[in-house]
Amino acid sequence: MEKIRLEIAGMSYSQSQSGAYALILGEAGGKRRLPIIIGGFEAQAIAIELEQMKPSRPLTHDLFRNFAEHYDINIQEVIINKFQEGVFYALLICEKDGETSEIDSRTSDAIALALRFACPIYTYERIMEAAGIMVEEEEDILPDDEPEGLEPEPAAGNDLHGVTDEELLDLLQAAVENEDYEKASLIRDEINRRKEMRSGN
Repeated sequence: MEKIRLEIAGMSYSQSQSGAYALILGEAGGKRRLPIIIGGFEAQAIAIELEQMKPSRPLTHDLFRNFAEHYDINIQEVIINKFQEGVFYALLICEKDGETSEIDSRTSDAIALALRFACPIYTYERIMEAAGIMVEEEEDILPDDEPEGLEPEPAAGNDLHGVTDEELLDLLQAAVENEDYEKASLIRDEINRRKEMRSGN
């Protein structure tokens, strides 16, 4: 069965489910998108890796990666292999000592691990047909000029408008050190917005 390569197109706060986020996977080289609703914890785990934030202590997915690497286990790829009653299922394709095995996983956890192992994410045509959506423009899914990663509720950004650039950098560092990654993502978004405004985009 031919696999379809997926890439992370973005992530935003879910307007339909409180405390949840919409992770958008895009077909590599195509216009189809696969939206997946995930929890806040998993959204943070994905966002901090996308934004290359370094937590002071290993988070759960970092611990899993460290454990696997210690015992020479490598995740070769992630496959979203089933879509049933609105729920996505995934497999971790693992290799150790030349032998390959499959491990069942929640899709959100599998994607968080795929980022940490720098391995590809795939699905099948039947799943894209059942759950994918076609978009003509990227703006149909994500707001204009938004950076990839975790996007908090829109109203929350207003609290940072009066803060100087230097203070934003200090707040960002403090948020990362305190492992408040949702706040760190909010501050990172504000920094990026200001850069885009200055560049005229």
